[in-house]
Amino acid sequence: MALPSTHDVALAAERRAAARLLLAYPVVTATGPHADTFPLVRRHADWLAQRFQQVLGYRLLVESSYARLFKAGLGPGSGHRLERSTGTPFTPRTYACLALFLSVLVTAPEQLLLSRLLADVRAAAVDAGLEIETTGRQAEKRTLVAALRQLVAWGVLAETDGSVDAAADADDRAGEALLTVDREIARAIVAGPLAQSRDGADLVVRAADPGFGGPRTYVRRRLVETPAVYLDDLTDAEREWLRTRQRREAQAFSELLGLEAEIRAEGVVLTDPEDELTDLRVPGTGTVAQAALLLVSRLAERLRPADPGHQATGGRLVIGVPVPAGLVEEILAELVEEYGRRATWQRGYLDDPAALRADTVDLLIRMRLLALAGPVRAEGLGVPEGYGTESADGRAVTDVSGVRAGSTGLDGGPGGASTTASDGSARSDGSGPALVLPGGGNANDGPDSGGPDSARHDDARTGGSDPDPARPDGSLPGGGSPDGGGPDSVHPDGGGHDRTGLVLLAAAARYATAVTVRKAAAFPHGTAVKQEQR
Repeated sequence: MALPSTHDVALAAERRAAARLLLAYPVVTATGPHADTFPLVRRHADWLAQRFQQVLGYRLLVESSYARLFKAGLGPGSGHRLERSTGTPFTPRTYACLALFLSVLVTAPEQLLLSRLLADVRAAAVDAGLEIETTGRQAEKRTLVAALRQLVAWGVLAETDGSVDAAADADDRAGEALLTVDREIARAIVAGPLAQSRDGADLVVRAADPGFGGPRTYVRRRLVETPAVYLDDLTDAEREWLRTRQRREAQAFSELLGLEAEIRAEGVVLTDPEDELTDLRVPGTGTVAQAALLLVSRLAERLRPADPGHQATGGRLVIGVPVPAGLVEEILAELVEEYGRRATWQRGYLDDPAALRADTVDLLIRMRLLALAGPVRAEGLGVPEGYGTESADGRAVTDVSGVRAGSTGLDGGPGGASTTASDGSARSDGSGPALVLPGGGNANDGPDSGGPDSARHDDARTGGSDPDPARPDGSLPGGGSPDGGGPDSVHPDGGGHDRTGLVLLAAAARYATAVTVRKAAAFPHGTAVKQEQR
């Protein structure tokens, strides 16, 4: 077999760079932060459009000034949220403002004053039965600015003279700004099937329908858009397709996107050796990331299931084990005493254990290391009407009943037995196959989550909160991304995780490693966490 020529290698590298950029940033402009790579997108537009459609069922639109990759959702609980630059997630109120701005901007003049835009949005809100205060409450002003900032990041708005931050002036005499509008990009932002949807919940399900691609397309989307794909995240037909083609798919994703596949009994994860396409990192820097690493490590050691293994070899497949009530709070309290008060952990978290718990659990859920107890896709959650769920020709597939505590009919049922050693101590034998997450993430956990700031949670306690946690009727379709990806995958109603149980997922076994404390040059007055693999 002849080796590829230098030209072929260079061509493949250019196409891979363009594909990776679009996967991470579905809206790319010629003058934005990725202007240096945009020429590659234009140069290989036809090839990219064909490959994205063929592999993932995504439509690619490339114009002279921008490119838009129209993604699809993944169903309930799988959305990628938008965030402020501080890391504070958008609330439903912010999404509503974002949708109202878009509704005005698609027909706006090429240039307009900020005050005119705010007046038009207030009128559009009245027509939609909502109330938007552009003066008065400072929290409402911050909400408007967050939505405006996102539009600037997408390239819908350009600040020609002045800044959209003027909308948050505290004295109610808002400073002025001249804005330039790109109506084409504004029209290309929202991609969900609005006309066919009855309501928001129906939109989330319909946006995840892979259409003619069926299980093939859905599984591929799941692989590139989420940190880990567990077998019970898939229907019988999807599991059968994945298991019979996983090696071939691993090679295809390596060639197209430069991603590596980790295949285990519990599922599959795609990882990025270059550590560029993830917006969530564990291990990572900051209070929440360090606390999350320590927490999941201790949970994995204390809750390691007894005798896990592959069903084909007589073992018991275990994807998730229940987290006893109060254990997370207990471990976090220990960590605060052992590390937090001697290190540089943010004081706001040290003084507010509930906030530390909420943000730490939130990060681990988004990393697919923890999950909320409840039904899963294998039990019909989020499956569109008429979607084929049974395997072809009635072929036998991996039985996932009872592999995750907390799903329908589990907790103590078959396969949901003891999760700790008989003496309550942590197992250290490392038995049983588990998903591996080198680099702390996957290729693309948050492609529509608002850029590189989306993984930062340390400033969340100081960023201010949006009013009105209830989801208004005018919220952005999809709730978490312009591609119909669904609301925040953790708690879309703005609440915490205390209303339901938690499940520790198989990938957490990767973090059941020796965690040592060392003095770090960057923290001369405290300690930092270092993870060492066994």
